[in-house]
Amino acid sequence: MASARTARRAAALGLGVLWWWAVLRLALEPGAGVLEGAVAVGGWGLSVLPVHCVPRRRAAGALGAGRWRRALRGAGRGPAPSRPDRR
Repeated sequence: MASARTARRAAALGLGVLWWWAVLRLALEPGAGVLEGAVAVGGWGLSVLPVHCVPRRRAAGALGAGRWRRALRGAGRGPAPSRPDRR
């Protein structure tokens, strides 16, 4: 188990160094090309993935399915709002 954890950390560190190399090369080197741009954009894209999400049923405070449907159906029920008399 410890070797798998070490391998994951090493891979993350290596990919992080590669991403920073690409970003700094794009910012500082006038001859940076498509490869650096692809690495930088790909790394940023991976950072916005919701990899820490859990299925809705297991999420703490999750709301049931059909919540909006029930709320919209119930909006027509109840007392009508008071309106000023228009004459």
